[in-house]
Amino acid sequence: MSKEKKFEENLADLEVIVQKLENGDVALEEAIAEFQKGMKLSKELQASLDKAEKTLVKVMQADGTETEME
Repeated sequence: MSKEKKFEENLADLEVIVQKLENGDVALEEAIAEFQKGMKLSKELQASLDKAEKTLVKVMQADGTETEME
């Protein structure tokens, strides 16, 4: 079973893809494949950020229950 990559690893992978595409010296087929990988990584990164945001907006009340911050 493969271990899920960390946010930072996915971000670094996305940065490499962006750099490749910005350089423009990639064959069309490879550029399309890299773009698709980049979009997938982007969605995974956004999901990680959304999950982290939901975690951070919860505050523990004195009685131990969680509440959403306004």
